[in-house]
Amino acid sequence: MTTSIATKSVPFHVPSIGEEAIRAVTETLESGWITTGPKTRSFEEAFARFIGVRHALAVSSCTAALHLSLDAARLSEGDEVLVPTLTFAATGEVVTYFKAKPVLVDVDPIHFNLSAEDAKRKITPKTKVIMPVHFGGHPCRMDSILDLAATRGLTVIEDAAHAIPAKFRGQNIGTLSPMTAFSFYATKTLTTGEGGMVTTNDDALANRVSLMRLHGMSRDAWKRYTAEGTWRYELTEAGYKYNLTDPQAALGLVQLSHCEEMWRRRVKIAQKYDGLASLCCPRGAFRASHPSRPGD
Repeated sequence: MTTSIATKSVPFHVPSIGEEAIRAVTETLESGWITTGPKTRSFEEAFARFIGVRHALAVSSCTAALHLSLDAARLSEGDEVLVPTLTFAATGEVVTYFKAKPVLVDVDPIHFNLSAEDAKRKITPKTKVIMPVHFGGHPCRMDSILDLAATRGLTVIEDAAHAIPAKFRGQNIGTLSPMTAFSFYATKTLTTGEGGMVTTNDDALANRVSLMRLHGMSRDAWKRYTAEGTWRYELTEAGYKYNLTDPQAALGLVQLSHCEEMWRRRVKIAQKYDGLASLCCPRGAFRASHPSRPGD
């Protein structure tokens, strides 16, 4: 006679979405604004304040954010972009959109982030951009990367898909480089279902991203339906369809208001795993790659 034991699988991720978020999305749907509108602008403004940056531009995904950032950096055919060997496909994929070349850079063995030492070895006359990825939310050594970029004339674009609300030496990720790309995918630390954001302190870069995220139109589409805009607009560039919608932004606003609270909850969960891991492996070895607060 054999007996079977029922087991319950552990889900990869369960988003933290409560009644407050559901009401916010429902109210937005009832308002009639179901594409890019005032809620999206409010989300951008709140995100910029939270990060501490001049501009936050909402887009449809982190992939879109990276693509638009490379466009604003004027990446061209034949250019090279330094990317880490350990990352999601989108980091290198967007480089190929320009017929440019992603150049793989080794990662450090502790935090699995891009190695500034190996990046230095991989620079050629064709290198234009270096794209560090804050793997698992743990910040890269941005001082070394920014110093390297400054001495070699490279643009830094951070892939911060995992990195809300991480800090590097007390500074929020999203304030350190010319452009930073965030993800709001379902499994991220702040979600809008699908979505992303570009942060920058540079007005010219912000204007370029804003223009190219919606067909290269001279005005945001939603302004045509308010007192701020008119029906007339110009197509000044061959842009993309990368805008975020108001229902997504409504969810994002609620998520953002609980960002620190959700982080504290993740810390407690990580500490529990840390305690259990100490039973089967040296505690110091485990904690070396799982700090209690990224970047603090």
